[in-house]
Amino acid sequence: MIPWERLDAVTLEDGTELKLMRRGTEYSIMLGTNELMNSRLSGSEEALANLAAERLDERTSPRLLIGGLGMGFTLRAALAALGQGASITVAELVPEVIAWAKGPMASVFAGCLGDPRVTLHQGDVGELIRTGRSEWDAILLDVDNGPDGLTREGNDALYSATGLSAAHQALAPGGILSVWSSAPDPVFTRRLRHAGFQVEEKPTRASTKKRGARHMIWLAVRPA
Repeated sequence: MIPWERLDAVTLEDGTELKLMRRGTEYSIMLGTNELMNSRLSGSEEALANLAAERLDERTSPRLLIGGLGMGFTLRAALAALGQGASITVAELVPEVIAWAKGPMASVFAGCLGDPRVTLHQGDVGELIRTGRSEWDAILLDVDNGPDGLTREGNDALYSATGLSAAHQALAPGGILSVWSSAPDPVFTRRLRHAGFQVEEKPTRASTKKRGARHMIWLAVRPA
C-alpha cells in the first residue's frame, strides 16, 4: 500500500497542527490525529449545497455565502446545482488552505475557483455575516467540526445565539442557513428555533455511495 506523504502543515492559533497529506491521488486534511476531510468522502459536503439549492430553484440570481473552503466539494455542488445567474462567495480563514486548493489539490477543485460566479474571500465568514442585512439567499456553514468545534474557539461564535441572530438578519426573507456537523446536536437545533428559524434535520452519509460515517445537516429557513 502506498504510504501517506505529508505535503504541508500550518500551526493554528491554539497550537494544533493542520496538515495536508497525500496517498497516491487521495488527499486528507488532518488536525493533529483527527481527519477533518478526505478527498474520497464528499457526500455530506455536497448535500450541504444540494439541500439548500433545492429550495432556491425559483430564484434566478441567488446569492450564496459558503463558510469554509475545505476541499471544494460544497462549492462544486453549488455551482452544478445553480444557474449562471448565481453568485457565490467562499470565505476561508486559513490562507494555507487556499494555497493548497490552488496548488497541490488543484485536481480536486477541478477549476471551480476560476468560475466567474465565484468570489474567494480570505477572512472570517462571521465578519461577512455580521455586516450583512438581508444580503444572502443562503448561508452554508462547513466550519470546523460543526457546532462542536475542534480547530478554533472563535468558531463557536458562529453557532451561538448571537451568531445565529446575525445569520438570521443577514439572510433575505425565505433565505436558508445550511449547517454541516459531524454529529447530531439537539441543543443546537433548539438554539436555531429560538433564533427564529424553521428547522429541518437532515442526517446524511459521508460517502456519495450512502456509506461511511453519519453526519448531520440542518436546514434553517428565515420565514418570509
